[in-house]
Amino acid sequence: MPRDSLTGTRIRERRSIAGIRQADLARQIGISASYLNLIEHNRRRIGGKLLIDIAQVLGVEPSMLTEGAEAALIAALREAAADGEVATAEIDRAEEFAGRFPGWAEVLVHGHRRIASLERTVETLSDRLTHDPHLAASVHEVLSTAASIRSTASILAETGELEAEWRDRFHRNLNQDSRRLAESSRALVTYLDDNTAGDDPRGVPREEAEAFLAAQGYHFPGLERGEAALEDVLKDAAAPRSAAARAIVRETLQQYCADAAALPLEAFAAALKRLGPDPAALARSFAADLPLVLRRIAMMPETVLPGGAGLVICDPSGGMLFRKPAGGFAMPRFGAPCPLWPLFLALSRPLVPVRRRVAQLGRVAAQFDCLAYAWPLEMSELTEDPLYRAIMLILPLPSDEISEEAAVRQVGSACRVCPRVGCSARREASILREEF
Repeated sequence: MPRDSLTGTRIRERRSIAGIRQADLARQIGISASYLNLIEHNRRRIGGKLLIDIAQVLGVEPSMLTEGAEAALIAALREAAADGEVATAEIDRAEEFAGRFPGWAEVLVHGHRRIASLERTVETLSDRLTHDPHLAASVHEVLSTAASIRSTASILAETGELEAEWRDRFHRNLNQDSRRLAESSRALVTYLDDNTAGDDPRGVPREEAEAFLAAQGYHFPGLERGEAALEDVLKDAAAPRSAAARAIVRETLQQYCADAAALPLEAFAAALKRLGPDPAALARSFAADLPLVLRRIAMMPETVLPGGAGLVICDPSGGMLFRKPAGGFAMPRFGAPCPLWPLFLALSRPLVPVRRRVAQLGRVAAQFDCLAYAWPLEMSELTEDPLYRAIMLILPLPSDEISEEAAVRQVGSACRVCPRVGCSARREASILREEF
C-alpha cells in the first residue's frame, strides 16, 4: 500500500487513542461524518487546512499524520525484520503496521536498537578480555606472583628445621612477593575501573593515539593551511600523555602533512566534488599514487565528503597500524580482524587494486564499497625481501545504492564476535554461536 494513502488509517487510529467519536471529530472540524469516514478508510485524500484542523483536535503534529513522520520508523522496522531473519515477517506491511500502531512500532524499534547496542558492548568486552595486552600482562603478573608465594609458603610449611639464614631468606622472599602481589592487584583493579568509566584507553598507546585523532575528527585545519606546526598540535592539552602514544601521533601527523602538501585541500575537495570518491579517477587527475589518494579521501571532513570514509592500514602480519572507523563497519579494538577483508586479499596481490562491495554480518543492514591496495615501502636490494603495507578505504553506500542482487562479500569484524556459520576462515569459536 502506498505510504501516502495511509493518512486516513493514522487519523482513525489517533482518534481511537484519543477516545473521540467519529461524529464528534467531524463536527469539530466542520465536515460531515460520512466524509470523515471516507477519509479514515483512505478513500479520500486529505491535506492543507483540513489536515491541520484534524491534527489540532487530535493533539498531534500534522506531520504525524503524513508520510514524512514515519519514514525513519518504517525503515527501522524493515531493518529489524531483515536483521532478525524471520521468514514469516510481513515486511511488505511495515508501513501499515507503523501507521496503525505507531506506539508499538516505536517499542519494537527501540528494542531492536537496544539489542544492537548490547551486542556491541559484548563484542567490545570480549575483544578486550581476549586480546587487551595490558590486561593479559597484569593477569600474568598476578598469577606468577601468587605461584611464587605458594611455592615459598610450601617450603616453609613442609620442610622441617631450616637454618636461620635460609629461613630468613624465605621470609624476605615471602614479604617481597606479597607486596608485589598487592601492588599488581591494585594496579589491575585501577586499570579496570578507569576503563569502565568511559572510553579512555589508558595503558594502550595505539588506542590512546587513536582516541586523540578521533577527537579531532581526523582533520587538522591548521596543518592543512600551514598555519600550525606539528609540535603545536602535540602541545594541545588533549594530546596523548605517554611517550609511545605521542610517537604514534607524530608519525601519523607527519604523513598527514606530507599528504596535505602533495594534494592541497581546496584543489582535492574540488576534484572530489567533480569526480566523486573515485580513487582511480582522482589518482589519474593528480598523477598521484593510490595510497596517497586513499589516505586523503579518508581524511576529508564531512563538509567535503558527506558520510565520511573509513581507513585501515596494516603490515604483512595483519597487525593494524592505523584505524579510522566508518559508520556501521565494526573494527576490533584488539587482535586480528576478519581475514576475509579485501585488505588482506590485496596483500596477496601487491600493486593490484582490489575493489569489493562488502557487508558485515550483524544487525545493521549496511553495505560498503571497499578499495584495497598493497605496495612495498621502498625498493629493496635484490637480495632482500620487500616489506609491504596494505591500505583499505571504506566508503559507506547510501541506502538507495544498496542492492540484494549485487555481488556482496560477507565479512565479519573478528572471529570472536562473528555469527557466521561454516566459515572456512574462522580461527576461533564465536561468543555469538548461541544466537545472543
